Amino acid sequence: MTQAAAFAPGLLAAHQIERLIAERHVIMTEQAAGAAPLVQPASLDLRLGKRAWRVRASFLPGGERSVAQGIAAQPSHAIDLEGGSILEPGTVTIAELDEALRLPAALAAAANPKSSTGRIDVFTRVITDRGRRFDQIEAGYCGPLFAEISPRTFPVKVRTGSRLAQIRFSAGDGRLDDEGHRALHASAALVGGAEPVIAGGLAVSVDLAGFGRHGDEAGRLLGYRAKRHTGIIDVDLVGRLDLADFWEPIFLRQRQELILDPGEFYILASKEAVRVPADHAAEMTPFDPLVGEFRVHYAGFFDPGFGADEAAGLGARAVLEVRSRDVPFVLEDGQIVGRLVYERMSETPRLLYGSGLGSNYQAQGLKLSKHFR
Repeated sequence: MTQAAAFAPGLLAAHQIERLIAERHVIMTEQAAGAAPLVQPASLDLRLGKRAWRVRASFLPGGERSVAQGIAAQPSHAIDLEGGSILEPGTVTIAELDEALRLPAALAAAANPKSSTGRIDVFTRVITDRGRRFDQIEAGYCGPLFAEISPRTFPVKVRTGSRLAQIRFSAGDGRLDDEGHRALHASAALVGGAEPVIAGGLAVSVDLAGFGRHGDEAGRLLGYRAKRHTGIIDVDLVGRLDLADFWEPIFLRQRQELILDPGEFYILASKEAVRVPADHAAEMTPFDPLVGEFRVHYAGFFDPGFGADEAAGLGARAVLEVRSRDVPFVLEDGQIVGRLVYERMSETPRLLYGSGLGSNYQAQGLKLSKHFR
């Protein structure tokens, strides 16, 4: 049995996660274990199991209930995922995951949606038996994992084996304080250009100057706004969909600004080209009430090597999944919209994001999810 003391403090790297799997601290079904690689540089992809339940409302089990008891406590409908199922916007579905955990006493975990999940506005959170918080798995947890899935804009097709979320494991707290962020930037140039703003993490701003030809300012692309009443997105198919059927491009007009309409979903990009060194990972804070009533990131985890020169990243923009909350809100070019918090790795991964892993978003600019051609 792996003891947590065997791991240096920080996030576990891929080869350490493989050790957890080999020693049955992460329990995988035969179907998942024999599939394409699930382990990323600092995380493990989670796969949907065979069963799911359409429920009336989201819930947390709390300290005494299992997830199954929470499902039974409200009206629900069982769904067989083996043949695939369509999840409609506005619905809430609880799906069992292929993976279960038997964590050592001092090893905790956290989950978040995968990048492609966030970019199609599918709100996904992981819950556990007796869980008091979404996406947070207490140290020493033993039991099953479930995903709460709620499409917000597009209907999606999912099936057994679909990967909507990922999990990372931590031995202690390796998150950097502000002084640590300054030191890391001094050694690794986390962003290019002007000196970054560091306060509770590395400040990230929005690019509303536009992408495209510099000599044609009026035609420069700012981002995309999701269309309503579209066709279905199959989450497992890559490069099959025409973006024009799902997205409305937004172009630069007279001012470098964008008015966010309440309830609408936007894909924008950061002004900064971000780098994550090989011995660190990072996470975007999804909502900061100090900068406005909007959310800027659903899938906020950045693997080691994202945008890094050693992984052929050469700097990569952070794609922002933006939704205004209750009122229209004016975003201006260069406005700070979130914070990127870096965390030490327990050990440096042997493979980095983009290095032979088929990563979809290395060296990205303004990029939609992998489903669109």
